[in-house]
Amino acid sequence: MAAVAKTIKVEIKRQSSPDAKAVTESFEIPYRPNMNITSLLGEIALNPKTITGADTTPITYDSNCLEEICGSCAMLINGKAMMACSALVDKLLGAHEHGQQPDLAKTITLAPLSKFPVVRDLAVDRSVLFENLKAVKAWVPIDGTYDLGAGPKQHPQIQEQRYPLSNCISCTICMEVCPQFNDATGFVGAATIAQAKLFNMDPAGSVLKEERLRALAGDGGIQECGFAQNCVQACPKGLPLTEAISDMGRDVFVQQVKDFFTR
Repeated sequence: MAAVAKTIKVEIKRQSSPDAKAVTESFEIPYRPNMNITSLLGEIALNPKTITGADTTPITYDSNCLEEICGSCAMLINGKAMMACSALVDKLLGAHEHGQQPDLAKTITLAPLSKFPVVRDLAVDRSVLFENLKAVKAWVPIDGTYDLGAGPKQHPQIQEQRYPLSNCISCTICMEVCPQFNDATGFVGAATIAQAKLFNMDPAGSVLKEERLRALAGDGGIQECGFAQNCVQACPKGLPLTEAISDMGRDVFVQQVKDFFTR
């Protein structure tokens, strides 16, 4: 007697265009050990048929590096903001320990991030993050294309503080889980604040320090943070986000006092 093929059930929230009505499609695909969500979506692309056998289209989603570096593939997986490349199917189905069998009766649900405009299916427009980074001048200014020589030396202690912040992958998960990131507040989000701290600590980038602090003192800036700490718990790279927000809040206040007495 032939063995029954193991399958995975998946429900995906889809939207064919930014203005289209969202629908949910269900799929059943062959199970393999050690799959991630990206490979699961690839299986659907190989045979784009719903669980009822109806023809459909492959799922649109953002992806690039497949190793949690580019930050592209953030989505809601079982209602939680996660990276598709590092979200393991076995773990999502309950196999938390080595040798434990996944519960194939469970259904995995996928949906786009909820706080960003949908482009199509699981792909969203996260350009608000990059507009926020531009607003706080999150870069090191370099004048000209000629060789500027060696940069200023930096103490190892400062390098150790800056390195974790440099690991931000712009996935926007910290913004998705933040209760303060919404249209009413215009909050720039933890990632932007952390990058402002990163470049303020840079010997060359610090030339724009006061401008960054004044930008964070404005509408949607540091004062909007409610310290829910959702961001630091959800960050896939483990960035010290609440520490960065606290430090920048202090620096913004000091800058405001200095500006008040130098007007």
